[in-house]
Amino acid sequence: MSPGRTADVAVVGGGLVGASAAYELACAGARVALVDAPLAGRASDAGAGIVSPETFAEADQQWYRFGADAAAHLRALVGRLAADGAAPGPDTFAQCGSLVVALAEHEDPWFSGVLQLAVDRSPQVAEITPDEARALFPPLAPVWRALHSPTAARLDGRRLRTLVLDAARHRGVEVVAVEATGLGRAGDRVTGVHSRAGTVHCGAVLLAGGAWSARAAAWLGAELPVTPTKGQIVHVVLPTGAGGDAGSARWPIVQPVLNFYLVPWPDGRVACGGTFEPELGFDTRATAAGMRDLLRECLTIAPGLATATFHEVRVGLRPTSADDRPLLGRLPGTDNVHVCTGHGANGLLLGPYSAALVAAGVLGGGAAPPPPYAVSRLSTAPPR
Repeated sequence: MSPGRTADVAVVGGGLVGASAAYELACAGARVALVDAPLAGRASDAGAGIVSPETFAEADQQWYRFGADAAAHLRALVGRLAADGAAPGPDTFAQCGSLVVALAEHEDPWFSGVLQLAVDRSPQVAEITPDEARALFPPLAPVWRALHSPTAARLDGRRLRTLVLDAARHRGVEVVAVEATGLGRAGDRVTGVHSRAGTVHCGAVLLAGGAWSARAAAWLGAELPVTPTKGQIVHVVLPTGAGGDAGSARWPIVQPVLNFYLVPWPDGRVACGGTFEPELGFDTRATAAGMRDLLRECLTIAPGLATATFHEVRVGLRPTSADDRPLLGRLPGTDNVHVCTGHGANGLLLGPYSAALVAAGVLGGGAAPPPPYAVSRLSTAPPR
């Protein structure tokens, strides 16, 4: 599709959420254009990718159910991508289990709360001994208590986004690899997406711009309360014989109740994250202070990682809504503008499922997003 051609739906934003939305729309038979520029700080490229809704620390049952449905959707998506020639390997998605740990006795109240919630949610979750925890994750420090969830999974958002986009192209999605600059409008309807490469005329628009979503809504005069929360994640690589020989592929995720998390990968790489910096706007710099905090906590949780080599630091801007819940569905005051954003730190888990729900709404069928996550609860309608 060349610029100036028409599409049934134009998706603005090409992170994992936007790519997933484009893929779902194309699978349903829609002609889709995805308008996206590779902006620095995209959350999909830097997220931890922890798929473990059963260990959510919040007691909100609907929130847990949404996360559980999202986890099931991810597993189904992996199979669907394989059918489209874009099969994710274990370096992209794998069930590895997770450990929730308390490092010291004073963390008991927080640990006990997560333990009770997780055991009630899943019959496979159980408390294990500190020694059993260290057998599962050998670099781990001596811990006070440990909870094991064998069904948790890890997800590399950067790799999965690439595969979803490949599958979307296979389904006919045209990627316009430039930044969108505005929306054409006729009354309550948007008629096209403007960019430096021209205009994509369309019957509907799906805004999935992550931390930049508020800018897109502002093109219509609407307010979308989504702001960037900066997060830095350090990656280290273990030497051969200490996990760098792919032994790390069998290790679980480690989620301390009061510290940063650790996510192991098959190549001996372990990600430690992430900082929470909500006041820095679109700052995508990796900072000395951020790396100091991450490496200090990394070695507090797992001193056995001290021999690892620094590999890289990733910086992502999490799209955080005013109430820390997703913003999904049709934008009030418009006939054909739909929104899928605001996932905060849970975008890699919740994003593909949210995209499927919103894509179904764009096409007028399927399950609607749960009312607590409808964009109408927080957004303002554009002026007529």
